[in-house]
Amino acid sequence: MSARRVTYAGARRLTIDTAEPAPPPPGHVRVDVAYTGICGTDLHIFHGDMDGRVDPPCVIGHEMSGRIAEVGPDVRDWRPGDHVTVMPLVSCGTCSACRAGHAHICHRLVFLGIDAAGSMQNTWTVPAAALVRLPRDLALDHAALVEPTAVAVHDVRRAELRPGEKAIVVGGGPIGLLIGIVARRSGADVLLVEPDPYRRSVAEGLGLSVANPSGADIAGIVERWTGGAGAAVAFEVSGAAAGVTTAVDSLATRGRMVQVAIHPVAREVSLHRFFWRELTLLGARLYDRADFETAVGLIAEGEIPARTLISRIEPLDRATQAFAALESGAGVMKILVDCGANGKAEAR
Repeated sequence: MSARRVTYAGARRLTIDTAEPAPPPPGHVRVDVAYTGICGTDLHIFHGDMDGRVDPPCVIGHEMSGRIAEVGPDVRDWRPGDHVTVMPLVSCGTCSACRAGHAHICHRLVFLGIDAAGSMQNTWTVPAAALVRLPRDLALDHAALVEPTAVAVHDVRRAELRPGEKAIVVGGGPIGLLIGIVARRSGADVLLVEPDPYRRSVAEGLGLSVANPSGADIAGIVERWTGGAGAAVAFEVSGAAAGVTTAVDSLATRGRMVQVAIHPVAREVSLHRFFWRELTLLGARLYDRADFETAVGLIAEGEIPARTLISRIEPLDRATQAFAALESGAGVMKILVDCGANGKAEAR
């Protein structure tokens, strides 16, 4: 039976086409995809900003959940019907990063959904090594948030955040909000800085303290919040030049800045501030298997408010409209594409 899929065909062009799924080769499985989330990286692809890596036509998407449909030869630990998500990283295993134990930032990393076919399709063949098991009773729409939650888990772990520390999150989109939730769960006192009123309202509804940088004295707010000391950690998730400045200026002596957002151009940074306060800058890219497994547990335990974060679910045939809705930013947080193998959705 033909499978339907969303294919990136060039800047701002998505097509729906069909393909006959082949039996999975040795070491691979075929997963019937339930849901695929759309993230900021997918929007960059949609805009044509990643054509250096994405080779049209290419199936996109990587935030997913589904059920195993078929296992290939030599696959021993998985069975058809198992509920899974996919950690979409294929590492070479031989480069210096892999040999040092940092396979998630492999020098020859293949990211499924960017460098190779992704999950926005009815059925998807992937290496069995990329599978992460899901509890059977975890709603598959909620499970589509495992990948972005794993990003937040990794970011907070990179910060070495300690209970009682003050952490400022600059940028309140899905990743910023998830970082705030994970950081709070780690015992930190969190302040989220976000100009969009809808995003602030979602964060406030989840019990996070928020500040609006538009026309507000953020420096004064941080000074009062920290008693003049500054925050121990700042997560820069905005991707904006002003966000970088806010993050750096908010830090206490020997504070740690975690750079989460991808900046397409170089930004000015106050190195004098880094020198004067002995600050530390930490890059945070992707995640490893432990982050993924922690994220599964957080969602399964209800620590992540998946129902609140999922704003809309659109059928696969309306993928273009789903991208347009997320691009508009009007009252949306996370949008999922229903790829077909969903059973009963919980967040509609």
